[in-house]
Amino acid sequence: MQTRKKYIFLALLASWLLLFFFGGDQLHRFTFFSERKAEAQRNWPHWTDQSLLKSFADPEELQSDGDPSVLSPRERRAAQLSIYKNSRCRMETCFDFSRCEKRGFRVFTYPRDRDQPISESYSKILTSIERSRYYTTNPEEACLFILSIDTLDRDHLSGQYIHNVDEKIRGFPLWNGGRNHLIFNLYSGTWPNYTEDLGFDIGQAILAKASFYTESFRPGFDISIPLFPKDHPQHGGERGWLYQDSVPPKKKYLLVFKGKRYLTGIGSGTRNALHHIHNGKDIISLTTCKHGKDWERHKDTRCDKDNLNYEKFDYQELLHNSTFCIVPRGRRLGSFRFLEALQAACIPVLLSDGWELPFAEAIDWGKAAVVGNERLLLQIPSAVRCIHPERVLAFQQQTQFLWDAYFSSVDKIVHTTLEIIKDRLLQHRSRSRFLWNTLPGGLLALPDFSTHLGDFPFYHLQRGSTPSKKFTAFIRATSMAGSLSQPILRLIQAVSGSQYCAQILVLWSSEKPSPPSGKWPQTTVPLTVIQGRSKVSDRFFPYAAIQTDAVLSLDEHTSLSTSEVDFAFVVWRSFPERIVGFPAQSHFWDTEQRRWGYTSKWTNELSIILTTAAFYHRYYHSLFTEYLPARLRELVDGLATCEDLLMNILVAAVTKLPPIKVAQRRQHKEAVPQQVGREDGDAGTPLAGERSPSPAWSPPAKGKGTAGGQHLSQQQDCLNQLVDWFGYMPLVSSQLRLDPVLFKDQVSILRKKYPHLDK
Repeated sequence: MQTRKKYIFLALLASWLLLFFFGGDQLHRFTFFSERKAEAQRNWPHWTDQSLLKSFADPEELQSDGDPSVLSPRERRAAQLSIYKNSRCRMETCFDFSRCEKRGFRVFTYPRDRDQPISESYSKILTSIERSRYYTTNPEEACLFILSIDTLDRDHLSGQYIHNVDEKIRGFPLWNGGRNHLIFNLYSGTWPNYTEDLGFDIGQAILAKASFYTESFRPGFDISIPLFPKDHPQHGGERGWLYQDSVPPKKKYLLVFKGKRYLTGIGSGTRNALHHIHNGKDIISLTTCKHGKDWERHKDTRCDKDNLNYEKFDYQELLHNSTFCIVPRGRRLGSFRFLEALQAACIPVLLSDGWELPFAEAIDWGKAAVVGNERLLLQIPSAVRCIHPERVLAFQQQTQFLWDAYFSSVDKIVHTTLEIIKDRLLQHRSRSRFLWNTLPGGLLALPDFSTHLGDFPFYHLQRGSTPSKKFTAFIRATSMAGSLSQPILRLIQAVSGSQYCAQILVLWSSEKPSPPSGKWPQTTVPLTVIQGRSKVSDRFFPYAAIQTDAVLSLDEHTSLSTSEVDFAFVVWRSFPERIVGFPAQSHFWDTEQRRWGYTSKWTNELSIILTTAAFYHRYYHSLFTEYLPARLRELVDGLATCEDLLMNILVAAVTKLPPIKVAQRRQHKEAVPQQVGREDGDAGTPLAGERSPSPAWSPPAKGKGTAGGQHLSQQQDCLNQLVDWFGYMPLVSSQLRLDPVLFKDQVSILRKKYPHLDK
């Protein structure tokens, strides 16, 4: 037993000795190499061919622990939780849907306090809401509330910063913890971190904010909006720079940037690195240090050279002549450069990690912008070179569409925000991504009309479909005699004889009752009389009785033949998004009076088709009644023939296309052409900012003291008021007239499809 213990003891002792002699040496080596490895990680290696390598960064820059002004992800999350106490808010949990069920989607703005300063930008936002069709002055009807306190600039170093916002909003009886409120913000946080701190508790309010971090963005609740300058147009806005006849196959520059370079603080890293991709040929990257009060104190060795090169290029010229524009982050994630690039059709290359792009809930930015990574800057040039020219052109076209549809004015930015919120309330009747990202855009495609693409006049070409093969004749009767006149009887007979007519609707707008059913003529199609009011705008009300895509709008004194109706309808089916008709007129710019003129003179150009004899899609009835504010419809009811102008302007604003005139018999032409505009002299083109779609021409002197002259003067007043509301002149001029084959040709009448048109 003793011997056994002795052997066990000797074996253990031998094991310890072996471990000491061999294992200890290995352990020592492991510790030694670990220290060497840590030292190697701390020191940047010294290459033997260092003189042959191009230096992109200083060793001190690479070994630094980072900008102290940049928050770590943990610090950013902690700051976010302290700012957004209701970070889990969703429409289902923080929005009262019941307020919207009774009166629909109505928006109320708090009364403005005269003693409370409001910035120009916030004043435009409030004006846009008051101009919208959703505005109400009664808070009891409201579904959504907007503060009158300016919350756009929450940088406490700014002169427009409003103090004590928390105390003020708590005193509002409608605040209710922010529930059903919408808060707008463009600038948040301040030097040096520029966090998303607004300086007050937003509660359960929806936040429409520029430069939104994806980490603090509440999906399906908040809305990311673009950063826009204070001089951004209230309505209308400038058109994009890409014209149909001026698309170069290849622009001078591939990729450009010209802007500030931050020497210190957040956002400096990205812009400081942009000079690495500059080659002075097709890639231009220019920065300047000259900004801020103490830039000279922080300037580096590159500043003098950068400032010198910066002045050699014009910013607008670079935008015009470049295919791609770099849009790096600034102090905050967004910048004005984003909208500038969209307007210029310069495809934005975004270098702003973590930015929730504007209206990304609705807009597919993958079709209009290149989203890069700040850490992969050197890969950007090769990435954009690989994009096929056809896709480049598609990108450019999409930038123009998005700019015009959603970003060219404050009105469009605000109305897009409201429409996105409205879509959330009625998911079953919300717009699809296709409607938001295809002409004419989500603002002009009303889901209350339909969510089926085939019901709209714009998408037949994409879908390979055609509109319905029948039309509804809609006749407005205003006879004061209370009986049927001979013109309306002949008109009903001519229209009902068309092979394409599905039904005839008569809007009886006379104060006297309509004739009994036995007095109306017998027709081969259904004839229905609708009792209307004396308002002219009622002719464009979306009556449920209109079931066909096409509407033939007529007045009781219109004279048409069945052949004319048939031919016009055949033409309309090829252009269902336009107005197609007979009586044509045009507009012009008066340089002396500096306003738009209106003429029925027989010219080679036309921009207006009177709705007294015209085909158009029934969707325009819904757009006229539901999209336009009540103020414009009241204007139509007060001025003669103003409804024709408004309908033509509305269709032109939607389609960006002119109407189409079709052949008509010679006796239909007006006996005395008239115009209104200038007393004498020449008409011309508008000055800068007053775009005219038609070339200059010289109208003759107008007649004075006549009923016709007064009538046209009212039309001119109407035209200029409508242009003022839209912010630009939507009408588009055309020299096109469509005639049937062999029209007016000296051949046998039997060989013509529409023989009665020649008579």
